[in-house]
Amino acid sequence: MAKRIVRLTLFKISDPAVIQEAIQKYSTLTQDAVKDGKQYIQLASAAATHDDPRAQGHTLVARTTFESKSDMDYYDNECAAHNAIKAFIKPKVAGPPLVVNMDL
Repeated sequence: MAKRIVRLTLFKISDPAVIQEAIQKYSTLTQDAVKDGKQYIQLASAAATHDDPRAQGHTLVARTTFESKSDMDYYDNECAAHNAIKAFIKPKVAGPPLVVNMDL
């Protein structure tokens, strides 16, 4: 049986308004993202981090869960909903995000 993939993406965003807007965009991602006409993301959410030096400047964590690696690859390379989030966040983030994938 294939394992689901959980992906955590950590961003360094200094503007609290941008963080809140990103959280809103991730809150609708499971409905907005479609592959072959169907919703394919199992779970999507985002939250601001606590103000803690151990966060190393990361201020937003996004969590997405996929049923398969092919779904995650589609998300990375072809998903219009994900591309819209990337277009919004990329110019507002300090450096590339930290992305961690793991089996659930």
